[in-house]
Amino acid sequence: MSVFHEIRFPFSVSIGASGGPERRTQIVPLLSGREQRNTPWANSRRRYDAGPGVRSLADIHTLIEFFEARRGPLHGFRFRDPFDNRSAAPDQASSPTDQILGNGDGATTIFQLVKSYASGGESWTRFIEKPVDGSVLVALDGVATSDFVVDPATGLVTLASPPASDVVVTAGFAFDVPVRFDAERLDLALDEPGAASALSIPLIEIRP
Repeated sequence: MSVFHEIRFPFSVSIGASGGPERRTQIVPLLSGREQRNTPWANSRRRYDAGPGVRSLADIHTLIEFFEARRGPLHGFRFRDPFDNRSAAPDQASSPTDQILGNGDGATTIFQLVKSYASGGESWTRFIEKPVDGSVLVALDGVATSDFVVDPATGLVTLASPPASDVVVTAGFAFDVPVRFDAERLDLALDEPGAASALSIPLIEIRP
């Protein structure tokens, strides 16, 4: 049975990885020359190729151990997206007011970590389920608080007491992406003594 392993893909091998989000769009051309566009996906999905990070026999050894321990694509794991892994912009430090999680109602104590992407008056909100342990900061109406706990496996923040009505709950954090191997084999090459490479190490995001 497949399970999720709360372990991060080896950082030394992931340096040089490429990839990012994808969207599925159905495009129907009309006789008029116009087109209709629709998407069956409510959320994006991320794909990566960690192959460029393999440079040595030591990297190959680390990769094979990790691949075999995950049983190939069977078990999921964490991956640090090299381009999008924090609640703030890359050139800014995380703060407890980075992302809005919701508003208090005097009863709710559990809030899901999320990250919003906004441009040109449009936005999309992404659930963050794999925060980096110890990285989460929380604020209530802009005032930082330490009276909370975070489940690093789900991204759920539980406050010690329910915020009063309309109190804005915000958070800052670092996070990983839940992924699995998107191939059932590793294509490896010995380029020269002591040097090796991988043709491709495809990874795909596991969506809830």
